[in-house]
Amino acid sequence: YALMVGIVMALVMRALFILVGAAAINRWSWVFYIFGAFLIYTAIKLFLEAINEDDDEEFQENKFIQFVKKHFPAVDDWEGGTKFVVKRNASKFITPMLLTVLALGSTDLLFALDSIPAIFGLTQEPYLVFTANVFALMGLRQLYFLIGGLLKKLVYLSIGLAVLLAFIGVKLILHALHENTLPFINGGEHVSVPEISTLFSLGAIVVILGVTTVAS
Repeated sequence: YALMVGIVMALVMRALFILVGAAAINRWSWVFYIFGAFLIYTAIKLFLEAINEDDDEEFQENKFIQFVKKHFPAVDDWEGGTKFVVKRNASKFITPMLLTVLALGSTDLLFALDSIPAIFGLTQEPYLVFTANVFALMGLRQLYFLIGGLLKKLVYLSIGLAVLLAFIGVKLILHALHENTLPFINGGEHVSVPEISTLFSLGAIVVILGVTTVAS
């Protein structure tokens, strides 16, 4: 139940992100600079986390869940089942189910900040971007437990994803330079730089993920 609610929340949030992103890139080509720089920053951060990963690191709740627990009374047991709020002694308490759904939603919000700019690096068609997200998320629901087991074996996945994000980030910046309108870059004129084709990008994705899988 929590997984299904989380997926619905993810679809709604991603739809909003895609609409805003599509409107932004259609109006301002320099938005690709921001998308590209953000993906490269995320790639560096992910790579550093991967090589410095500590297997003994204790689990920590994200800041949003800590804030909710601090400001709203909550119960620790699951007697409420799928209810989000239970009433005890004339007082209302939020349940672990609500905290689980909020954790899924807030986590997906962070992932959307990476994945939406990344997929805009392959296509600027909002319909294709949203459809790809729908297929990915609904597939995740069906393959959740299988994927969970595989992730433990793909020990180099984080490094592979870091390389992939950096590649798409560079692609977006090259595209931004090609479409440049910023006056402080080349006098507001387009910069003659090579652009990475969609076919080459798809090939690079397959190679990067393939090498990551084989190496793991």
